[in-house]
Amino acid sequence: MEDWTAAEEPLVALQLQRTPRGVIGVARRCGCGLPCVVATAPQLADGTPFPTLYYLTCPRLSAALSTLEAQGFMREQAERLAEDAEVAGSYRRAHDRYLQERAAVAEVPEIAGVSAGGMPERVKCLHALVGQSLASGPGVNPVGDAALAEVGPWWEAGPCVHP
Repeated sequence: MEDWTAAEEPLVALQLQRTPRGVIGVARRCGCGLPCVVATAPQLADGTPFPTLYYLTCPRLSAALSTLEAQGFMREQAERLAEDAEVAGSYRRAHDRYLQERAAVAEVPEIAGVSAGGMPERVKCLHALVGQSLASGPGVNPVGDAALAEVGPWWEAGPCVHP
């Protein structure tokens, strides 16, 4: 993870169309060089627990994932988890890894055992699952990896925002 700098904040704010909250680092850069996933603190400055360690910022990728969700991709992946014990085991390990990586930042009792994206039993949010796949690398989250394969190289059109 790269350090979060003041120079990154306006870029991510432009991507999100709001001020980013609780960012502690850039977890992954897009092929165009901009942040596409940031790491967030498990507890925001106001004390609010925030379970989403890896937060997707690229609006182009986010839109593509929203389209996949609308097309039933999450239902298909849930069926895949139900039918394939190996994939389900990998998904559970992704959940465990997510919890370990977040705990390395800070322990927040209110979100203990809660990861993101519906893990380890459901497929609830492709954005969170892809965030983990991008931040942790291929082979960690099978659902996030499958979504990325479906979307393809979203960055090839160039930067998603222009500062």
